[in-house]
Amino acid sequence: MNDNYNMKRIIISLMLTIQVTVFVFAESMRSPTWGFFLDLPEGYVFTDGDGRDRFSFSGPMGLKFDLVIYDGRFESVQDLVIDINRRLSNRGEGDFFMYQDKQAAIMELIFDDFTGYALCIEFAPKKMMAALAYGPSDVKDIDLFHLSALDSIAPSVSERLSPGPIMHYSFPRGALKNITLAGGIPAMIYENDAEAAQVLIEREFAVLTAYINTDYWQKAWYRYYRFVFRDSFDRIVNPAFALARAWGGTEANTPQAKRAFAERALTFVQNFKYERDLTGSDFLNLVTSITEGRGDCDPRAMLWAVILTCADIRAGIMVSHQYSHAMGMADIEGTGARFDAFDVRWLVAETTADVELGMIAQDVSDPQHWIGVVFE
Repeated sequence: MNDNYNMKRIIISLMLTIQVTVFVFAESMRSPTWGFFLDLPEGYVFTDGDGRDRFSFSGPMGLKFDLVIYDGRFESVQDLVIDINRRLSNRGEGDFFMYQDKQAAIMELIFDDFTGYALCIEFAPKKMMAALAYGPSDVKDIDLFHLSALDSIAPSVSERLSPGPIMHYSFPRGALKNITLAGGIPAMIYENDAEAAQVLIEREFAVLTAYINTDYWQKAWYRYYRFVFRDSFDRIVNPAFALARAWGGTEANTPQAKRAFAERALTFVQNFKYERDLTGSDFLNLVTSITEGRGDCDPRAMLWAVILTCADIRAGIMVSHQYSHAMGMADIEGTGARFDAFDVRWLVAETTADVELGMIAQDVSDPQHWIGVVFE
């Protein structure tokens, strides 16, 4: 490994500039043996491996993704990296870093006909994971899919609601800083989280746009929101819990108290300054949204769902391509419009209009034009 090699600069540049092409749908997965999670972009299909320690996926246009677990074979991530470079005759450089107290390494893969990236993580003592995302070197603009695939890895359940390893490496979170939320409620955020969260949103939006006007856009859209939620949750969990405690949500243990808390959180996001940015994803990151009180329907709905989740209230969002809109939804009792999804009749929350919980405008009320998204 070359300490002077600016791997971060290359990865950040790729995330900010790459254009993408069209792919198809792949399901997310969890390993019952090792406990890791994987949420590949659409189009990756399991093609080989034992389903326990070895997994190989193939995608269109020659895209490949391999994941191997090594139990006791290597003493350190450094040893694993040396072995990969030796066996594959890799000419790429890389860098070591720590991911959630785990040894990790990011590697550029350069072969005669293939290029890509690899991620190595020690998720338990002498238990290593190596994930390789690569494809033909003559296929233009596919690196963004490699980075998204690797960033979808959560080595264990403890990383399931934290920024992925690629974002963690590329955008260190910095120092904690004190902030004051609406109503004078004190909280803390990391100084670099707003910028990082926005880069993640724009990267995944670029992936999402590959599926417009295809049969797979709904699944791609679902993954997009799921990915944003995963990256955002830990970045705003301190402010969200601060609000929950201030509003009594952490003690809301009756149906009436849960609904009252949901209504209080709804009023909070309804009071945000409405703004849009049509030059990119049109999705303001949740760190900026909760700290500055602004954004349109997407961040408001997801933020409302995060705040309710911190109060142990099951919540999600509902999105509509036809209506170009997003709303919150929660599994709480009481009167109001409901949306059926995942065997639950969710109560609807309109976050951009000054209306009560459970109210929805007639011109956006057709349930066939909505998709429910949960983050479990």
